[in-house]
Formats: sequence, structure tokens, C-alpha cells
Amino acid sequence: MATLILGLVLFLGAHSVRIVADDFRARSVARLGEKPWKGLYALVSVIGFVLIVWGYGLARQQPVVLWTPPVAMRHVAALLTLIAFVLVAAGNVPRNSIRAKLGHPMLLGTKVWAFAHLLANGTLADVLLFGAFLVWAVLCFRSARRRDRAAGTVYAAGTVRNTAIAVIAGIVVWALFAFWLHAAWIGVAPFGVSA
Repeated sequence: MATLILGLVLFLGAHSVRIVADDFRARSVARLGEKPWKGLYALVSVIGFVLIVWGYGLARQQPVVLWTPPVAMRHVAALLTLIAFVLVAAGNVPRNSIRAKLGHPMLLGTKVWAFAHLLANGTLADVLLFGAFLVWAVLCFRSARRRDRAAGTVYAAGTVRNTAIAVIAGIVVWALFAFWLHAAWIGVAPFGVSA
């Protein structure tokens, strides 16, 4: 469990600098330069991510079960993760209506993804992993919205074409992940389909 926690601290800590220490980030970028700062940020993030994956895998070998969610929660989680994938896709497709309306759909997608997994899983490792991502995404979204208001940020109006691309891309990637990649990479088949 310590490996998972260390990974979460490194990964989410690196991704929280703008939330808790935006002035420190600005000074560091000015002192180090943008590329070295991004390189350090990427290095810490990759190390954190590797530790999360490794730590979660270790924790799953001897799970500490806190509760057993009802089977219906799997169906709720499947629907919520579909929404999450569409939101994440909308965060990466320029000039779409979802991004124009929500501002930071990728962070909202992370919140929905984490919440869905908390509903469908009841081990201590799940609560640590998905709970940490949920709390981080809530705080990060608040911080991003505050920065938008302070800067007077207005997101470009979305086009029908780009909105459709975001929605279709989210659905396609969700289907690939739900029906194949989740089982292949994580060892859990959300719909009981073997890898």
C-alpha cells in the first residue's frame, strides 16, 4: 500500500502545483526555463504513475475489502465511465460545444471516472486510488475555474462537427477500453467478457 500512496503523492502532487503553489510554479518556470520545468514535471509524473500502477497491482494481490458493492453499481459505473470518456475526449478536441460550455471537461471526466470506480469497487486500494483522484479533480476544477474568472477566459464556441468528433471519439475509445483494454491491461473485464 505504501507504494501506491507514494505514487499518488508524486503524481497528484506534481499535478497540484497550480492548485496550491501557482506562484512557486511561476517562479520556478522563470528560474529554470519552461522546458526544464516541463521535463522535471514529466519525470516526477511518470515515476508517480509507474508507482501507482505497481502499488495498485501489489495491493490487489491481498485486497482489504471494505464493502461489497451491489452488482447494479457495475452498470451505473459503465454508464458513468462512458460519460467520462466523452468528457475527456471533449477536453482534447478543439472548438467543441462541450468544452465551450464546461470549460474543463477533462477534469470533469476525471471526476466522473473516479466516482464511477468508487461506486463499483470496495477495497482499500480502490478507495485510496479513486478517492484521491476524485478529490484532486474537484480541487483542480475549482482552481481552474477561479483562474478562468480572474483572467476573463471565454472558450471558443463549438462547432457541430467538432462536437460530434468529441462524442464519437469518446464512445469509440470507451468501447475499446470497456470491452478489451480494461481486461487486457488491468485484468478486470467490466462486462464479464474475457480478454
